[in-house]
Amino acid sequence: MINRHSLLPILLIALCAIILPDARAQLRVEITSGVTDPVPLAIVPFASTGVLPVDVSAVIDADLRGSGRFAVLARERMPSQPHRAAEVVAPDWRAQRSDYVLVGRIQGTGNISIEFELVNVLTGQVALAERVTSAGSGTAALRNAAHRVSDQVYQRVLGIRGVFATRIAYVSVDGRPPNQKFQLIVADADGEGARIVLESRQPLMSPAWSNDGNWLAYVSFEGRVSSVFVQQVRSGERRRVSARVGINGAPSWSPDDRRLALTLSGSSGNLDVYTLDLATQALTRITDDPGIDTEPVWSRDGTALYFTSDRSGGPQIYRLTLAAGEKPRRLTFGSGYAARPRLSPDGRQLAMVTLDGGAYRIAIQPADGGSATVLSRGRVDESPSFAPNGALLIYAGRERGQGVLATVSSDGLTTQRLKADRGEVREPAWGPFPP
Repeated sequence: MINRHSLLPILLIALCAIILPDARAQLRVEITSGVTDPVPLAIVPFASTGVLPVDVSAVIDADLRGSGRFAVLARERMPSQPHRAAEVVAPDWRAQRSDYVLVGRIQGTGNISIEFELVNVLTGQVALAERVTSAGSGTAALRNAAHRVSDQVYQRVLGIRGVFATRIAYVSVDGRPPNQKFQLIVADADGEGARIVLESRQPLMSPAWSNDGNWLAYVSFEGRVSSVFVQQVRSGERRRVSARVGINGAPSWSPDDRRLALTLSGSSGNLDVYTLDLATQALTRITDDPGIDTEPVWSRDGTALYFTSDRSGGPQIYRLTLAAGEKPRRLTFGSGYAARPRLSPDGRQLAMVTLDGGAYRIAIQPADGGSATVLSRGRVDESPSFAPNGALLIYAGRERGQGVLATVSSDGLTTQRLKADRGEVREPAWGPFPP
């Protein structure tokens, strides 16, 4: 069972027998748990001056309902359909047990303008009045604009920045060995708008977003050897940055996007952590231990690395300050297995895969050490990645023998499943906030 989460990235190839008959199949969001006291909200269908390819109000409804934090009133139960705050009759909506009513208007034929107001019917006050403009009138542009409306409502009501307008990357595989085709896919955070970034007949793995959201680093086995590539998401421009002897794996961007931390084995075959300057190709060795050191991730200020090592006899997570003479400090002690560290955007929490009751699950703990809290409930959960607001994590799991993606809130109260219409998906990475 331990081999399912081996510290050797090369062994993951054997575990990537994931099948996605249609690489463009959308991920379907299923809410699996929510808070016990969600905020009651009504989203009135927005008025529109023309026929649009997207029901903007329905997208906002799906966002907020799917978050597990809101109880959205069904349209058939709405006492009226106002489009401006002044038209909202607060007592009518209070009778439907709604705390908030969202109304809006959509105008334009090129770049679409969405004006919206959020009314607190308990106080009768307008809690939010804003305008969002779409970059075009197509489906993708309108969905993105709707997600940005959802983000603002989420933040105003809950005090947490929303992540509906962000993107995720993940890996899928089409076919069975030896005729597999691997895909690196980027999609909206709700799984819609999936776009193939790269296809290969050889394995693709370990996608990682740059901090500016413009690039992905990943491992490719084209030519049947592991190499690290960086690729611009929009243009497709790509370049191989590490193809050294042995294993090249687990890339992680520095905060300034000028360096990668990565795992190399060299000719000795022993995995250690290095940093690579992308402009000069200067390579700096960070660890030098007989044990396996892998899966590095940067501290938020770029002065330290977190990584997985079995130097204590089993996989655990360590932190090493990048200064001469510093030694790694072990951070995890509560389990015989702790791996795949990922740091929250504020640098305060550390996500990981841990062994819990005989199952591999996602947990978080304070970044400077302490007790871990298990968040997921699967048997084989892996590849955690924080959302840019730090309030959610996405990870890969198994359901009835099939690979799925799932999200869980950092307090463990809300969970979603993102399941492909057909086939399997894995190795998710949540992108940063858009500029």
